[in-house]
Amino acid sequence: MIKAVDINKSYGTLHVLRDISLEISQGEVVSIVGPSGAGKTTLLQILGTLDRPDSGSLLYGDTDVSTLKEKELAHFRNEHIGFVFQAHHLLPEFTAVENVCIPALIGGTPMKEAQARAMELLAFMKVDHRAAHKPAALSGGEQQRVAVARALMNRPMAVLADEPSGNLDSQHARELHELFFRLRDEFNQTFIIVTHNEELAAMADRRVAIIDGEART
Repeated sequence: MIKAVDINKSYGTLHVLRDISLEISQGEVVSIVGPSGAGKTTLLQILGTLDRPDSGSLLYGDTDVSTLKEKELAHFRNEHIGFVFQAHHLLPEFTAVENVCIPALIGGTPMKEAQARAMELLAFMKVDHRAAHKPAALSGGEQQRVAVARALMNRPMAVLADEPSGNLDSQHARELHELFFRLRDEFNQTFIIVTHNEELAAMADRRVAIIDGEART
């Protein structure tokens, strides 16, 4: 489903990624691990179309996103890719349900339809009773569940997560990890997760280590 071929990325004289090739199947949970500064987040940003490689290609299904112009790429990203970050990046002035609606509204979904979908997702995440609360009134675990719901809003081909449990205590981290696999099992959702959490990395279907800019499985 996702195919990266010979991805290279440098910043100045620093060669961060070296000829990385990777294929990820629908419904697969892949963890990306490695030491700090190894290029894990850079790879995730390229896979998520937030950054472009210096060379190489990236395909989502039959679409070579490497060839898309910026406006086309932004539309593709909104429609097909969800993101979960260590810092949840919820907008503080909006309620939980409003935050979840944002990707759908950007894509042109009517408000009523977006809200119905958002409430379904919040119910699945078991935080629908917090739908009218703003992020400041939510616990860290609740905020991340809302962020996961937002990532799933447009039924993406893949959800990319960068240290998603990094700011959570061990109990909430474990609950979040279990949620990812429940979403995979029930909805065949694909996840690509950068993590330092060994428990989460070990749970994944496949573990990819980035060492000295190269991918090792």
